[in-house]
Amino acid sequence: MQSFQNHFLIAMPSLDDPLFKRSVAYICEHNTEGAMAIVINHPLDVKVADLLQQLQIEYNTESPAATAHVCAGGPVQHDRGFVLHTAKEGYASSMRLTDSLMVTTSKDILFDLTTDNAPEKFILALGYAGWTAGQLEQEIADNAWLIIPADSDIIFDLTHAEKWQSATAKIGIKPWQLTNEAGHA
Repeated sequence: MQSFQNHFLIAMPSLDDPLFKRSVAYICEHNTEGAMAIVINHPLDVKVADLLQQLQIEYNTESPAATAHVCAGGPVQHDRGFVLHTAKEGYASSMRLTDSLMVTTSKDILFDLTTDNAPEKFILALGYAGWTAGQLEQEIADNAWLIIPADSDIIFDLTHAEKWQSATAKIGIKPWQLTNEAGHA
């Protein structure tokens, strides 16, 4: 089995589920048991400061991180936070995804997000997308998703609105070239 960990899923135009329409999802884990990804380009009407305030965590109101939008990471456990961030050790439940990328689910990272102790770059998402064994592979075969290697510039350096089109451009495709039809040789 080929693992798609550290790849992007790019929603095809035919995927009109509001949770995934024009989405780019970062695959954190993919193995014989299934897959887990975080949608990185569906901002909620909630900012990091709003979430920290709700959790009664002190924060720096002057920090640019306080004004960042929280993303809808997916439909599973949408009440749980996931912080996808540049590598920085020391958080209670961090998982290293690559040499330069980690995901953390522990609350301790939230205390750092608006301080000088924060990871260099991060996305805070509520929830994740999950697939059972073989389900993601079937969705890819059914032409619901394109899959490409992940790119940290797309994750962290583009606006949410730019990510889907930029991800498709990485493989030389313009959005108007995408079709709802699947082709199988």
